Amino acid sequence: MHDRLFEVALGITPPWFVAGVRFDESRKVLTVGIDFAAGTRFAAQGAAGDHPVHDTITKTYRHLNFFQHECVLEVRTPRVKLPDGSVQLIKPAFAGKLSGFTLLFEALVLMLAPQMPFAAVARTVGISPYQVLAICRRYVTLALQQADFSPVKALAIDETSRARGHDYITLAADADARRVLAVAEGRDAQAVSAIASELAARGCPPEQIESVSIDMSPAFIKGCSQELPNARITFDKFHVVWHANAAVDKMRRIEQRTDKSLKGLRWSLLKDRAKLRPEAAADLDALIGRMTSVRTARAWVYKEQLREILERKQINVVRDMLKRWCTCVMRSKVQPMKEVAAMVRRHLEGIVAWAQTRQTNGFLEALNGLFQAAKRRARGFTNFDTIRTVVFLIAGKLDFAAVNPHAR
Repeated sequence: MHDRLFEVALGITPPWFVAGVRFDESRKVLTVGIDFAAGTRFAAQGAAGDHPVHDTITKTYRHLNFFQHECVLEVRTPRVKLPDGSVQLIKPAFAGKLSGFTLLFEALVLMLAPQMPFAAVARTVGISPYQVLAICRRYVTLALQQADFSPVKALAIDETSRARGHDYITLAADADARRVLAVAEGRDAQAVSAIASELAARGCPPEQIESVSIDMSPAFIKGCSQELPNARITFDKFHVVWHANAAVDKMRRIEQRTDKSLKGLRWSLLKDRAKLRPEAAADLDALIGRMTSVRTARAWVYKEQLREILERKQINVVRDMLKRWCTCVMRSKVQPMKEVAAMVRRHLEGIVAWAQTRQTNGFLEALNGLFQAAKRRARGFTNFDTIRTVVFLIAGKLDFAAVNPHAR
């Protein structure tokens, strides 16, 4: 009766059955013996029909805990003899994708890994962090092998730091489905080339990409122009406004050396005026009233004008307004903002494309934040394969259920 109960609880089906159960009280380990019915013939991979058992070996699989106790399946595993005389080991249906674990145990690890550092998952399930990483890496590899990227038409590409200093990785995501498709080392044109090759291997030829959203990195521009020949490059509005905000702050820092009234106005100048507290908005209005004599005030006005232009949706109108804005700024004495105007002129068509595509990297910035938080929790990731695995776990939206029916 007890054996039958364990068979139901573990999902063991014929020809397999529970042959016995023993509990080691000192080690707090429950061992469940699994056997198969005598005379059973098994199907073997790559060979037609069912084949007789040649001999058996005992294999051990880590399973989900039984209450608070570690549970291990001790399986008498058959090896069958094939018509060509070779011998093949049969893999039970409950065996996982990594040797020594069941599918249910691996599904538990996959459920915990995106939310916790590998070391914390390891403590929770009772295995080593290296085994947790091996399971996750194996499933990411298998899920990517089955992934189909053929519907992808729009990409968002951005970089994020993988370590201190100038050590970066580049992420490419489906701009519509908002999932990471590829990860490459570095943040140069070679990184874009590696991404294009990876996409091609998953059913998405580079010629298929119609639009790509990037920052104004010369390396990304060069890489996308070379590797994605049919893609229309869009420069995210938020990157453009970020440069304008940086120019306002730079002008404030310069003038603050001689005009102490600018001290403490940094966040009032950088935030959306509608979101300021009444007293902060009053201080900002007082500063704007001095626009003729304070260059920081003029820089703020230029920044707001640029923001309003980029809110429009008519391409020709946006192009003409940006040209006039650049001319006006270049005639001013606000040097940091003149640098922004020169940048806008250099990348005018990519910025104008935003009016039509409205394609943004904002969701990638959010994913970068999740990765950085995971990196801090894990005290940093040093190996690129580990970083790639973590990125796909967090933001790949991979279909692990296609690999393991118990995974979610």
